[in-house]
Amino acid sequence: MHIETGCSKIAASMANKKRERTPIAPEVISDEHVFPIVGVGASAGGIEAFTAILKVLPDDPGMAIVFVLHQDPRYASNLDHVLARATKLPVEVVRPGMLVRNNHLYIAPGGSELSIEDGVLNLHERASGVPSVIDGFFSSLAHDQGPRAISVVLSGSASDGSLGTKAIKAEGGITFAQDNSAKMDSMPRSAVAAGGVDFVMSPMQIAVELMRIARLDYVSKPAPTRLPESDLVQLFNVLRSRHDTDFSHYKPSTVERRIRRRMAVNRVETLTEYLSVLRGSPDEVKELYADILIRVTGFFRDPQVFDALQRDIFPALMRGRKDGEALRMWVPGCATGEEVYSIAIALLETASAIGADCQIQIFGTDVSEPAIVSARAGFYPDAAMTEVSPERIRKYFSRIDSGYRVNKAVRDCCIFARQNVTKDAPFSKLDLISCRNVMIYFGTGLQRKVLSIFNYALRPDGYLILGTSESIGNFGDLFNIVDKKNKIYQKKTASRRRMLADFSLAPSDEVHEPPAVERPTEPAMADAVFREADRVLLARFTPAGVVVNDHLEVLQFRGRTSRYLEPPPGTASFNLLKMAREGLLGDLRTAIHQARKKDEKQRREGIRVKLNDHSIVVNIEVIPFIGASKERFLAVLFEEPPEGKRTRTPKREEPKKDGRQISHLKRELEATREYLQSIIEEQETMNEELRSASEEVQSSNEELQSINEELETAKEELQSSNEELTTLNEELENRNQEMALVNNDLINLLTSVEIPILMLDSQLQIRRFNPPAQRTLNLIPSDIGRPIDDMRANLQIDNLGEIVSDVIDKLEVRELVVLDRAGRRHSLRIRPYKTTDNKIDGAVLVLVDLEEFVKKAGAVQPARS
Repeated sequence: MHIETGCSKIAASMANKKRERTPIAPEVISDEHVFPIVGVGASAGGIEAFTAILKVLPDDPGMAIVFVLHQDPRYASNLDHVLARATKLPVEVVRPGMLVRNNHLYIAPGGSELSIEDGVLNLHERASGVPSVIDGFFSSLAHDQGPRAISVVLSGSASDGSLGTKAIKAEGGITFAQDNSAKMDSMPRSAVAAGGVDFVMSPMQIAVELMRIARLDYVSKPAPTRLPESDLVQLFNVLRSRHDTDFSHYKPSTVERRIRRRMAVNRVETLTEYLSVLRGSPDEVKELYADILIRVTGFFRDPQVFDALQRDIFPALMRGRKDGEALRMWVPGCATGEEVYSIAIALLETASAIGADCQIQIFGTDVSEPAIVSARAGFYPDAAMTEVSPERIRKYFSRIDSGYRVNKAVRDCCIFARQNVTKDAPFSKLDLISCRNVMIYFGTGLQRKVLSIFNYALRPDGYLILGTSESIGNFGDLFNIVDKKNKIYQKKTASRRRMLADFSLAPSDEVHEPPAVERPTEPAMADAVFREADRVLLARFTPAGVVVNDHLEVLQFRGRTSRYLEPPPGTASFNLLKMAREGLLGDLRTAIHQARKKDEKQRREGIRVKLNDHSIVVNIEVIPFIGASKERFLAVLFEEPPEGKRTRTPKREEPKKDGRQISHLKRELEATREYLQSIIEEQETMNEELRSASEEVQSSNEELQSINEELETAKEELQSSNEELTTLNEELENRNQEMALVNNDLINLLTSVEIPILMLDSQLQIRRFNPPAQRTLNLIPSDIGRPIDDMRANLQIDNLGEIVSDVIDKLEVRELVVLDRAGRRHSLRIRPYKTTDNKIDGAVLVLVDLEEFVKKAGAVQPARS
């Protein structure tokens, strides 16, 4: 998630300063320091609307108000005197370094841009180009005040304020826009179309709502109490069931701020009440989900990072390409795609500068489907282009209506898809990952998982870029620091490519972050002491032995076992029977077999084992047991008799009695006989199992033959379908080319005609219009899809929708004379919209300026004979 704005340089500088400054100590913060700051932006017609707000507000509304108006700096302004007549609040024109105080009204002077830092207002020289003074102030207000920032967009032309409104919403603030009472509704309608407005109201309603919000703990207390965890768990379950995204591992401060914002918008005070709203309103679940994942980004954020990439990183990556090898990059949390396109443009510029020729693939992913749809469209309003140089705009963008569309050369490098970086499988063999200002919203466990995923996805020596407030933390074993200032890291060549399964997070209902490492408690320390004591005592007083698995492989040696076991010659092996010393093998094998067969402890005593140049007497005990994984294990213990009963026979000493040797040989023979009998039984059992397996294999073979025949048939059908699809694809490509040609002809025709033309669909919604219609009827691109009755056209006609419906129903052309709001006469011709198959699918409206027509006709005099 990118919570940054690209509307002006002020916002970026404010964000950097915010990270550097020292916050006010909690003990000096009191209620009088905490109050909402309302930014009001307006242009033509906005003074009247703002005056209406001030007349409703009391003398102590519990907020500070900053009014930013588009003013011509060439003329002196007496706006402060005009507004002072409508309110008893102290009215001041902003001076540099002015501290914002509660229950005060501040007016931004003309010719300057305004910003706020630590509650202090600052003035800056206005940048050249498209004015965006409202966006700039709103963005700095969002960064400085967070959830205590409130924006109001009133009457005005163009689209200033839409990006700043979205920035305030992203930081948890509340946003307003004026309804159709606005004299010039372009600014409020643009803010609404950008998706950043919570309330669309009249000025008086805005004033009432501002007073309600100012009294909420959400904006009037330094640190609101934490939301109940039990209710949060239920809320996360609702979101997870509807959108398959788990927010329980996100940072609580971020998630709770967005939840409180939605509670304020829905006018509920407790999380329990809000849960009831959520369960009864799928639309509210969608709104909350969008709020938590709100997408505000910008082109070429942090220019110094792109300078470093184009200077050092991109050339190195391009020069190291093999022939035909693509340059692969990934931008998780790409929002509406500005950063993806910025990287693509920077790569194309670098390739052109160094003469490199390699394919570029940039994957932009986000968990928000609407954000991905917007990124794929590649269309951005004028206000979003303030950080893009005029040279780049000319080279990589095309002007369309009131915005710009990314050129095909850039778009072809970018692939957008919906993906949850914390859950879905990542891309692989990547050269670079840019994940800036995404992980700051994750809890510690989620950050650890995501960094491990990035390490897995990168090639050896691949690069990782993080945001200015992020770092690799404890993952220094996976990444080297390449550029500490710009947060550029490189994967260590020797780092192990971890399996993704190792980084899964266990499901948890906890909504708080994992606790920091703490000192062991007293019970924990006592347990550690007791375990160490057990280890010492067991090592000294228990008999030597080994733990083996069902294949008799030694898993653990306990005590000193060298007197009974030794490494076998040849290939290294931990097989117990291969390691047994001479004389031990027969009894050991028999005891193990009996323990397995009877599933009970087996003991053998008086076994004579050869040790160097003498022999020792050993007792063995085999104990079967089941492990935690339900697998069978054996504990084999070796024990020597007490000193008085132990006998030692030197190698060269002859036995005194032949009877003892005979007894020993008989014992070994009996053990061998038992072992052979066990081998025979196992062999018979194995033969039965092999016969059964053979029959199953034969049956499976017949089934596989049948399946193979079916697959052959399916293969033939697929080949036939593939040929049909290839043909169909060629037809579609030809149709797409024809459609593109027809569309280009239509666009050029509509642009060339100086007569306003408006096209409606069968639902009387705006389908298309040309530039003259945009100017004459006061339309903007976001009006496409809106009903004709909702637009505020400059025509004095009340029943336009009914007239158009009548034309569609009767299939006749209607022509009537109408007046615009300036009193000029126009001829309005309405005819049905017919498709190529002669179906009626809407209507076409053509507007002719009669006075201009008469003027031109009068200017043309007939030639005299």
